[in-house]
Amino acid sequence: MKRIYFVLLVMISSNVLAQKSNLRTEVSKKALSIEKKVIDWRRDLHEHPELGNTEVRTAGIVAKHLASLGIEVQTGVAKTGVVGILKGGKPGPVVALRADMDGLPVTERVALPFASKVKTTYNGQEVGVMHACGHDTHVAILMGVAEVLASIKKDIPGTVKFIFQPAEEGAPHGEEGGAELMVKEGVLENPKVEVIFGLHINSQTSVGDITYRPGGIMAAVNDLKITVTGRQAHGAYPWSSVDPVVISAQIVNNLQTIVSRNLNVTENPGVVTIGAINGGVRSNIIPEKVEMLGTIRNFTKEDEAMFIERVTTIATKTAEAGGGKAEVKIPYSNHYPVTFNDIPLTEKMLPSLQATAGADHVRLKPPVTGAEDFSFYQEKVPGLFIFLGGMPKGGDPLKAPSHHTPDFFIDESGFTLGVKALSNLALDYMNLKK
Repeated sequence: MKRIYFVLLVMISSNVLAQKSNLRTEVSKKALSIEKKVIDWRRDLHEHPELGNTEVRTAGIVAKHLASLGIEVQTGVAKTGVVGILKGGKPGPVVALRADMDGLPVTERVALPFASKVKTTYNGQEVGVMHACGHDTHVAILMGVAEVLASIKKDIPGTVKFIFQPAEEGAPHGEEGGAELMVKEGVLENPKVEVIFGLHINSQTSVGDITYRPGGIMAAVNDLKITVTGRQAHGAYPWSSVDPVVISAQIVNNLQTIVSRNLNVTENPGVVTIGAINGGVRSNIIPEKVEMLGTIRNFTKEDEAMFIERVTTIATKTAEAGGGKAEVKIPYSNHYPVTFNDIPLTEKMLPSLQATAGADHVRLKPPVTGAEDFSFYQEKVPGLFIFLGGMPKGGDPLKAPSHHTPDFFIDESGFTLGVKALSNLALDYMNLKK
């Protein structure tokens, strides 16, 4: 009896492995066949970027494509988001795949025939708009995944939910948006999502490589605003002033002691950055007020609480010491939790990534102090977020232009691996649940 049971188990296991192999072969063939399509989509999106909560054109392209594949489409989710639901030919779990759609207020400097020439007004300043973080790539890849999986719909043991999300970089000040709003509006329900997968292109990781990390892979983020108020005076008579410019300079320097003296750097990294200082209108007038914008990054709730307390104390007390006042707002407009890869899920799906890219091309990644609102989905369901190589082979990661810069560049030859990786993660997870 035991022998019969064992033989049945072997037969079932062999059938599952054979089915997975056949599906992976189909995915690979289809992904290669639409490579040019994916690249063309990406180039079009790159040339026409849109900021968070304004991705109307992008959403229209996505919705039209999903509908053409026979996928059920929902639009207007979290303002401009698009959700597609593909019900497979066999029963099984609901797996979500996510791509973000928004660009950044960055003026492109890369000499590409499809470089962005879009201009807009952001925070009162005229700026260019650019896909300087690769979200155009994410959208094009997920559009490709939708086409691949729709072509083998009858063989899919479950349902795939495609989430095209606006405003990952943060909604405009005073607005809601991004993954947090999508979750609030029920994107993980009806049908209820069991797990979610996502990827991010990386300009400093070689094409053909995938990197991952169990647990905290990207930091929690809080943005901040510090308003320093002093007393205005003529620049020739500084003794008549309480100078908010000098106080602000001291605050910036003092904030750096949080990482160097308050954070246990042997356990987790952390960052305090002031990215904008605005005050004054003329060389010989000491202004009354200076405003600073910045960001803090952490990997634990305890470190986050410590950073918030120390930033607030340092800013207010430094201002008092200079005779002025400082008002601190944390978060000022947005907060993202830690992007936390579910550890059992990561372990379970690692063979899928290795089979797709080759074991030598799947590498463990150190923590990233950048942040991702994919974390809001991971607070509700187990999730796995990976990085896809976009640097030309042989490139130097230290010299490759980083994300959020005017020279950001992505090698398009890595897109097909992204299509295969997301497709296989969804299919392999479903087959593991059978």
